[in-house]
Amino acid sequence: MPDCPLKNSTSRSSRGNEAHISSEKAAIREPPHVGCYFLNRLSAHFRAIGVAFCLAGAGCAAAAVITEDFATDPAQHGWRTFGDASLFSWDATHQDLAVTWDSSHTNSFFYRSLGTVLTTGDDFSFSFDLRLSDLRVGSTPGKSNEFEIAVGLLNYRSATNVNAFRGAGVSPTYGVRNIVEFDYFPDAGLGATFATTVISSNNVFAYAHNDPLTLSIGDTFRLTLSYTASDQLLRTSALKNGAPFSPLGDVSLAGKPDFRVDSFAVTSYSDAIQTGGAQYFGSILAHGVLDNVALVVPPPPLGKISLRQTNAVWLVEFNSLTNWDYTLECSTNFSGWLPAGPATTGNGATLSLPDANAAPAKRFYRVRAERP
Repeated sequence: MPDCPLKNSTSRSSRGNEAHISSEKAAIREPPHVGCYFLNRLSAHFRAIGVAFCLAGAGCAAAAVITEDFATDPAQHGWRTFGDASLFSWDATHQDLAVTWDSSHTNSFFYRSLGTVLTTGDDFSFSFDLRLSDLRVGSTPGKSNEFEIAVGLLNYRSATNVNAFRGAGVSPTYGVRNIVEFDYFPDAGLGATFATTVISSNNVFAYAHNDPLTLSIGDTFRLTLSYTASDQLLRTSALKNGAPFSPLGDVSLAGKPDFRVDSFAVTSYSDAIQTGGAQYFGSILAHGVLDNVALVVPPPPLGKISLRQTNAVWLVEFNSLTNWDYTLECSTNFSGWLPAGPATTGNGATLSLPDANAAPAKRFYRVRAERP
């Protein structure tokens, strides 16, 4: 069914305008899209080299496939909460994640780092089971229209921006950026909608609305979003209680601005700021569960990392990827970190980063990997 003109105009609410360290514990405070891979060099007298790997934010992804069935506490697997932690709860009995989407709260999400940063140049996919137990539109007084529930990929820095509001649509001040997600908009007059939404680093929208389609209460839906860089198509498919559901539209990103996403998350967006007049503002209160998450992503940006000395110069060597920038950083106390050299672009092969500076007897190293 073609989109209703109002559905993508600036007069709609959140659907509108879809047309944007001193230790491992300290490392976790870094944004997940920054890879901090730690090595420490003790004095030559001890002849000891310790190597530890940490992707800031949620631990390392050991492989290109990440799965989560919530059989055990997800916090032990690198899952974290941003915002209101009361909206997300691991259910040990049913082995799933209980989720509350409450737009009257601040932006909140339960997330896991991907161990890498994805752009339109990468192949990737993600799947999950979603089942709602109840849902109410217009839960916030004065905001009676539609608002979404969301599951997908985000950029940690962008998502934690205090001025990011999903309902603001295209907005230089409040627009959300760096999103690849599945949204469900319950019916509030325009028809219930399954939406695949991509928002670029500069708040440009690409989307596919599929309506009327209802995420019926009590039924289990398995959503799969798969992107291929060769044709720049994001495809979405759905099963309902294990059986094929309605076909869903593709999103073409050809000619669209790029995005940078580094985490998978189930998100409860705030309805605090929305575009258009107040008569179009929406809100939502819903409860449900998330289960059986599967992520297929490229490998982490560093591999086979090692530390060695040659001609009195210490070198950190590792397998690099193209389209990544690597910086060797050093510290004497695991607290203050300084570059040991300039950023170097990966070559898709072994990369060596030297520390040619005069060094004290004890020095710690880490490699910072960033997507330009």
